[in-house]
Amino acid sequence: MPKPNILSLPMLHGMRFSTAQVFALVRRDLLQVEEELERQSRSNVQILSHLNRYLLSSGGKRLRPALLLLAAKVFGEALDHSIISMAAVMEMLHTATLVHDDIIDGAEIRRGKKTVAEQWGNDIAVLLGDWLYMTAFETSLQQRNLEVLDVLTEATRKMTEGELLQLPLVGDLRITEEQHFEIVQRKTGFLFSASCRLGGVLRGASAVEKAALEDYGMNLGIAFQLTDDLLDFTSDAKKLGKPVLSDLREGKVTLPLIRLLDQYPQYEVLVVEAMDETGEENEAAAIKVLAILREYGQLEIARDEARNYAAQAQEALESLPDNQYRQALYDIAQFVVERDK
Repeated sequence: MPKPNILSLPMLHGMRFSTAQVFALVRRDLLQVEEELERQSRSNVQILSHLNRYLLSSGGKRLRPALLLLAAKVFGEALDHSIISMAAVMEMLHTATLVHDDIIDGAEIRRGKKTVAEQWGNDIAVLLGDWLYMTAFETSLQQRNLEVLDVLTEATRKMTEGELLQLPLVGDLRITEEQHFEIVQRKTGFLFSASCRLGGVLRGASAVEKAALEDYGMNLGIAFQLTDDLLDFTSDAKKLGKPVLSDLREGKVTLPLIRLLDQYPQYEVLVVEAMDETGEENEAAAIKVLAILREYGQLEIARDEARNYAAQAQEALESLPDNQYRQALYDIAQFVVERDK
């Protein structure tokens, strides 16, 4: 996917809904999704039920289910159980990726709580992630819809490929923008895209409408991840639910650092020090790196990039029916780049 020009694209309309108002449009549906998640998470294997209750109690934005619900409601307000069920599937797939990602990253905290890997060990976490994936696909099979399976299979494969692309590049200060965007697209963009497209698939949308939802979701997902990367530098641990600068300490070189080092390679030694959690100078080096990024305006430049993708997401909505649910999708694109957690 080509990157948009760094000059910010104009927003299409004025923002109509607040975040709370957007989620109010699907509040009752999301309550049903929570019930469905709880139902799908039950198991006669006691430890699985216990682990799933732990994950559900951790909360989360439920953004992917909300996107599927809103995309479906663009084509009519009444939702049947199949749509609720698939919204729960998208959250299960997302949760499975987080469980596995935390193992790979060695993460200790997620959403303000210990990760499954930290609490019960990697072996349990691997098996739980696998169980979540398989349960999600078992539920989706009940749709008896090959297009649904095609969308989910592609998204899951792309997410796995993204993780495989990222692994050898962890700690590599020579990672390119192109490599970084490919990882972002695969690891985050495809699940957003699948969530939105499935909302149209389940409502019998036209090929043009499904393509528009897919395009919207991909651009939205990239905007979301670029903002998420920025929050590692700009937010605080309480809001993030994990330590600040954790991406940097895990060796993940994101867009602000990629561009800084491309222009000013003399800072490589300092960045290496910031990544070295065993070194005494780690904290001081991380603070210096953050100050340099701000001095050269790299954080704001990266935020402009996220805004551009959000604007492209909004443009993709123009071919959809014009109603409050399309407006809500439009406004979500603005929220994801303005959030502080």
